[in-house]
Amino acid sequence: MTNPYETDLGKNPANFQPLTPLSYLERAAKAYPDQLAIIHGAQRVSYRDFWRRSLKLASALARRGIGKGDTVSVMLSNTPPMLEAHFGVPMVKGVLHSLNTRLDAAIIAFQLDHAETKILIVDREFSPVVKQALTLTSVKPLVIDYDDPDFDVDAPYSKGERIGMLDYEEFVESGDENFRWSMPDDEWDSIALNYTSGTTGNPKGVVYHHRGAALMAFSNTVHAGMGKHPVYLWTLPMFHCNGWCFPWTLAITAGTHVCLRWVRAKAMFDAIADHGVTHLCGAPVVMSALINAKDDEKRSFDQIVTFNTAAAPPPEAVLAGMADAGFAVTHLYGLTETYGPAVVNEWHSDWDGLERDARNSKKARQGVRYAALDGLSVRDPITMEETPADGETIGEVMMRGNIVMKGYLKNRTATEEAFAGGWFHSGDLGVMHPDGYIQLKDRSKDIIISGGENISSIEVEDAIYKHKAVSSCAVVARADDKWGETPVAYVELKSGQTATEEDIIEHCRSLLARFKCPRTVVFVEIPKTSTGKIQKFVLREMAKRL
Repeated sequence: MTNPYETDLGKNPANFQPLTPLSYLERAAKAYPDQLAIIHGAQRVSYRDFWRRSLKLASALARRGIGKGDTVSVMLSNTPPMLEAHFGVPMVKGVLHSLNTRLDAAIIAFQLDHAETKILIVDREFSPVVKQALTLTSVKPLVIDYDDPDFDVDAPYSKGERIGMLDYEEFVESGDENFRWSMPDDEWDSIALNYTSGTTGNPKGVVYHHRGAALMAFSNTVHAGMGKHPVYLWTLPMFHCNGWCFPWTLAITAGTHVCLRWVRAKAMFDAIADHGVTHLCGAPVVMSALINAKDDEKRSFDQIVTFNTAAAPPPEAVLAGMADAGFAVTHLYGLTETYGPAVVNEWHSDWDGLERDARNSKKARQGVRYAALDGLSVRDPITMEETPADGETIGEVMMRGNIVMKGYLKNRTATEEAFAGGWFHSGDLGVMHPDGYIQLKDRSKDIIISGGENISSIEVEDAIYKHKAVSSCAVVARADDKWGETPVAYVELKSGQTATEEDIIEHCRSLLARFKCPRTVVFVEIPKTSTGKIQKFVLREMAKRL
């Protein structure tokens, strides 16, 4: 029998368009052309000009041959060009690849080659490491320098030399503000590429599509409690999961982006007080900077500021300190593979009346799925059976839905493993509570989350093993009030060999980015099973006592 609802009721341009976040900015520019879109130092950019500059960037990229599936990489701080790239690059159907500004030259070079980068936009703050990286690459992208006119006079870092063929402002000005941008051919088309930190070997390239970015942007407005014209302070790096998609989110409600190159207490308080900031996101290190600021760095403000954090649950003392300072903390959880946060601890008002321990146990949970996530489950990774919702039975946290990545670039095997059984396997171990809230219990790959960045214990161990005096080692996380977690290295030396804590740390710094290096080195006999397997659970308990 013919289904009458499928007869002569097909898709056409009048009733179906691919979902994309690009149209949000176009709407904001038409509805609120004079609304303040971007604040950066002395710069003030309206939505009219934000849209105009994004079009000009897109036009300039098109003139340089950028089209569908071409990668444009950027090594930028939280500055206006980073926001412009989030729209200008996909306007020509290109893919935006945001480089982590904390990476070393070798990893940068790997990513540029793996992504087959055609154009690379570089902030002069990072030109030394990028210059070194380009000596290691096979690809030879067109390099464009960004010279920030609002580079702080008291900056903790200095500008590097110009390494590009073109200047960013000149490049943008060469574009046409009447450029006719392109909707994606399909909402499944790729919009962005983000690399994981890598647990073994090289990092994996996580690919986002227009549909996921559009839906994530809407979900952020809901779960961050954003009304019309919010004021958002950029403390979260935009290179991290495309800033959890907030570069696209704010266009929905014509909000104001307050750019911040370096996260420092005084600069944050000044921005909150001077610009009426309503929202910001960040790791525990940002909260620590705020509540531990010196008196002469703090400013008073009248508004309650929503602070979204997506690391380990903040301790009660931190939450109390944030509340006293005028911040309302929302706890989120997600991964690079889920466009950033996909789980939120939806707080119930009646929980406020619970006894302290009961209230803290509620706060320790990661929560329930985002509106745009279709499924959140805890399952046995082998049988794929759901674990009982008893708050005790441990399984692997899994997700499914439109805000899960397309897959890993050029890595079919890893993609198939990640999606085995029709669910995305997070690699995180947790439990499901009777009320449907999940809670993480461990990390199956021993990832250490420090300052919002993932550190692979395996990568750090591999570096330590290259020290000539080391016989055996293991790296575990230790809780840290400022960074969330920091790596602790347990080292067993070879017979007759000597080394100091500083020797091991300096050795690591010669091989790794500084944030990955252990903060503490303990020389012990490494506990092992009868088969020689290192007992990390013993070391974790030891780390708690340090």
